[in-house]
Amino acid sequence: MMIKKRYILPILSLILLMSACGRTDDITEESPVVSTTDSGIAEQSVKEEVPAKNDAFRIGIVTGSYAQSEDDRRGAEAFREMYGDDKVTLAIYPDNFSEDIDTTVKIIEDMADDPKIKAIIVNQAVDGTTEAFRRIKEKRPDILCIAGEAYEDFSEIGEVADLVVNSDFVARGYLMIRSAHELGCDTFVHISFPRHLDYETVSRQVAIMRAACEEFGMTFEMEEAPDPTTDVGVPGAQQFITEHVPEWVEKYGKNTAYFCTNDAHTEPLIRMLLKYGGYFIEADLPSPLMGYPGALDLDLISYAGDFEKMTEKIEEVIVENGGAGRFGTWTYSYGYTVSAGLAEHAKNVIEGNSTLTDINDLSKAYGVFSPGAEWNGSNYIDAEGGVKYDNTFLIYQDTYIFGDPGYYMGTTKVEVPEKYFSIK
Repeated sequence: MMIKKRYILPILSLILLMSACGRTDDITEESPVVSTTDSGIAEQSVKEEVPAKNDAFRIGIVTGSYAQSEDDRRGAEAFREMYGDDKVTLAIYPDNFSEDIDTTVKIIEDMADDPKIKAIIVNQAVDGTTEAFRRIKEKRPDILCIAGEAYEDFSEIGEVADLVVNSDFVARGYLMIRSAHELGCDTFVHISFPRHLDYETVSRQVAIMRAACEEFGMTFEMEEAPDPTTDVGVPGAQQFITEHVPEWVEKYGKNTAYFCTNDAHTEPLIRMLLKYGGYFIEADLPSPLMGYPGALDLDLISYAGDFEKMTEKIEEVIVENGGAGRFGTWTYSYGYTVSAGLAEHAKNVIEGNSTLTDINDLSKAYGVFSPGAEWNGSNYIDAEGGVKYDNTFLIYQDTYIFGDPGYYMGTTKVEVPEKYFSIK
């Protein structure tokens, strides 16, 4: 147990055999199945008539593209692989979602036009999700609206969403600093940009990280990098990181841990830290697939769905390049698990086998896509008034450090001091 407000999630050790879970052909009638390309344009396909198992409803999942959030998209695809096109509709919001909110809203809202859709999951729930959910509820109150990793204020999205699940920016703000300290770091560098810093989740985590650095006698620093959703795009943002890491290592020293709030920054950050020195505790949305394959020039397609094998392969390369003890992750992708796990939870709720806001039921659904993983979590509590949000949860997984051998930091068993839950 952690403090009284927190509790370990009992993840079930269920085995997900991705290789055996090809798309099911369980459809009773010829009907168009809608998916989308990375541009958000709908594609139509027609499946042959075959015996049905349960096609009374469909679940919609909206994610970013491979370029912006590959893990989120692959998790949605894994859920579709498990249950088939007749049960799952996928869509992608624009890469420049912050500049094209109207399109983002429309893509999410259009999911509700299908009368068989009974749940819509958006992961990551970027700007515009709240408005899309509001419009959906006005015309289809029967649809479950679920937000994974919400960008907008919980007080706003929580009013229209039936369920909100985010990574635990509060506990992790403390735990990443604690882990860096235990690994021998004396400095922690936070890399972000104004749009992200305007989010409560990010600004509050910065305050927590700063306070934790003071507690552990570390120096806290901040660096600004380009926003990939602006005109510079992903290539420009990544080039900036590539060019500046050597300068930062020279400036802050090699006993420094780095953290970035944007997925696109992660790959070049890992690549350059491995080359020049420094530590990377875990990504903002941790995963073996977040940054590591590209940074290490690894092709992990043959291990698709097998996170244990992927972690082992990444660890081999990290160790070979002198990075043992300096790089970490969650052994199961957060974004992948959220997309697939929230869809699984919605399915269970619709079928009457789970309660929407029961954290144990939520954990069982996550367990289907992260067998054996240890998680921790709690309801979100507002720092201002101490109000607990019954439909909003914060969760995190234990941190794994690549090494020879690798090891877990035991973060899910650490008691986070009470004071950090009221820092804002």
